[in-house]
Amino acid sequence: MGFDDPTKKLPREIPTSPDGVPVGDVAKWIAKNYDPFDGTFVPSSATEKTRALLEEVERKQNKEIASGGVLCCDSKTPSTILSHGVGYIADDCLLDSVIVGLQTTKMLERTMKMKGGIRIVEKALTEQGERMDPFTKKVFEQNVRTHNECVFDLYTPEMRLVRSSHALTGLPDSYGRGRLIGDYRRVALYGIDWLIEEKQRDAARLDISNANEANMEKKDKISMQIRALHSLDGLAKLYGENISKPATTAKEAAQAIYFAYLAVVKSNDGAAISFGRIDAFLDIYFERDLRTGVLASEDKAQEIIDNLVLKLRLVRHLRPKAYDEIFAGDPIWATNAIAGVLVDASGSKKHMVTKTSYRFLKTLVNLGAAPEPNMTVLFDECLPEPFKKFATDISIASSSVQYINDKLLRENWSCDTTVSCCVSGMRLGKDAQFFGARCNLPKILLYALNDGKDEISGK
Repeated sequence: MGFDDPTKKLPREIPTSPDGVPVGDVAKWIAKNYDPFDGTFVPSSATEKTRALLEEVERKQNKEIASGGVLCCDSKTPSTILSHGVGYIADDCLLDSVIVGLQTTKMLERTMKMKGGIRIVEKALTEQGERMDPFTKKVFEQNVRTHNECVFDLYTPEMRLVRSSHALTGLPDSYGRGRLIGDYRRVALYGIDWLIEEKQRDAARLDISNANEANMEKKDKISMQIRALHSLDGLAKLYGENISKPATTAKEAAQAIYFAYLAVVKSNDGAAISFGRIDAFLDIYFERDLRTGVLASEDKAQEIIDNLVLKLRLVRHLRPKAYDEIFAGDPIWATNAIAGVLVDASGSKKHMVTKTSYRFLKTLVNLGAAPEPNMTVLFDECLPEPFKKFATDISIASSSVQYINDKLLRENWSCDTTVSCCVSGMRLGKDAQFFGARCNLPKILLYALNDGKDEISGK
């Protein structure tokens, strides 16, 4: 079933392992089906529908700024994938129909991610003049072991001392639970049903393995993953969307990717929840849709990307004010990696610039400059000159493009690599990064000068 046959659906060539068990490999699928673009491309301006939606967003963002940076908080409902009902940017749902989904029923509302730690959530609410619902607090304290509690249980007495003295900062109990990047493309390419079936096969293989502690822990985690996938499917159904099967159009693919990302930011407020690397992936769908008439024009393709990026700009987390004292601008580091290079088995290089690479950068014009999502070009000398010029022009106009050395990334993490937070390379859906701590060197120098005694506390 060839991809270039417009009468066929997208290929579902799922590679198999030596024992015949299917394994998903999105990167191989992209490598086989995407078309590098070498020419000059001029993406469309924002459509009238996008401009109208942007006006509604800016109106509410101005209210958020006027209220001190936080528009409203939900102090009663702990946030999960299915904790809140449907939400739209505008009262007219048809205006907000290209890419649907918000964290809650209200745009820009901040929610409680209780599993990270109850006290840090309470502190953030108190600073906003809110109070955590007493019943919610009681239930969590009595029934849930939070991440914060787990970390403190693992600290040694010495670790607690250097933490309380602030000789070490950025410790994992209060800093974001590490970093990971989900491969949200899998939801679009394979659909939820296949992903669940694959997890069920993983569990079945453990059923015939030794019933030791390690295998039982693995099976427990797989069960949690399956429940999360069912919840993700339910999230899409709330909006009348179906992600149980593979996406067949660019709009469906973009929506499936966004739902997967939305599920993550509804259940986690880690310091960096990056968006990944989807330009070449989505471009495969766009090229087919434009060729077959599913998309009538280029402005409809740009409209999908504009609306996807607009939704990413609306992600909000409930955090203490001290967070903004460290990181200006209430960042979430939703890094979106663009371009890069593919190296085959022979060592030959092929750039991964597509028309959708241009489309993502054009959002900084159509929607205005913004720090989120962080548009990061994976740079290599072999990227085509027209794209380099286009990216440079957007950089000058917006001051909102980051450049990362793709050669260093792919040599360390493979060609299917993206960036978590600002500069941390990771393979999509495969790597996690756990935080260590930062040494407070001035504090340590003072201890050295004062025979290990704290000048203020006397400890």
